[in-house]
Amino acid sequence: MLIFPNAKINIGLNITKKRKDGFHNLETVFYPVNLCDILEFTKSEKKTSFTVTGLEINIPDEDNLILKAFNLLKNDFKLPDLNIHLHKIIPFGAGLGGGSSDAAFMLKSLNNYFNLKLTNKNLESYAQKLGSDCPFFIQNKPVFAEGTGNIFHQTDLDLSNYFIAIVKPNFNISTKEAFSGITPEKPETSLKELIKLPVTKWKYVISNDFEKTVFKQYPEIKILKNILFEKGALYAQMSGSGSSVFAVFDFEPELSFLNRNNFVFIQKPLE
Repeated sequence: MLIFPNAKINIGLNITKKRKDGFHNLETVFYPVNLCDILEFTKSEKKTSFTVTGLEINIPDEDNLILKAFNLLKNDFKLPDLNIHLHKIIPFGAGLGGGSSDAAFMLKSLNNYFNLKLTNKNLESYAQKLGSDCPFFIQNKPVFAEGTGNIFHQTDLDLSNYFIAIVKPNFNISTKEAFSGITPEKPETSLKELIKLPVTKWKYVISNDFEKTVFKQYPEIKILKNILFEKGALYAQMSGSGSSVFAVFDFEPELSFLNRNNFVFIQKPLE
């Protein structure tokens, strides 16, 4: 079976409260983009195997979210061993949710391929065990999210008429590192309301709390954000905990000059 797990961007991200379990409550808008990995699995005559091409990932099997997703369902259902291959395209350490997407799409595809009859709610429950971002990719639709990013509310946000550019510098940022300077604070106006404003207003009212910490440590990311605004972006922001920056344009931007030291992706409007 061949599947194409896609990335996401976070439009706005407010860290609102530190929880007793050590995690944080937040509010954000998850928005899917069509930057995709390629994931394939076939039945195996031997033990389950995992191979990867594309971007190199050095992750031990016990930390591999795709294998974790497979083993979660294998523990509850009679699944055969598989040959699993990932062609990695979505940069990691970028705030784009690539690993979470791979895991969630593995769950969905196993459910469909082996006719496990799991509902989206069931799948989201499994995905929650794998990581905070994973449940979003089960339904893979724009949502306003709160809690740890696992409580979803429908949003009518539609950016299909815009160009969305994503630029990732050639370094990664760990989520732990990004959280190190965060002071949780509930915003005066919820992002749930602010996201309803026109895109042209976002730059004045919607922000990412991680930028305060990350820009101090990595001024290159702030420079990238400013460049995107200089090139005519209606809105630009670091995605998640970084290191990627995305921008929304009402025309196709010329960003080829950024290719030398950065990963650059541009999603065109739907025709």
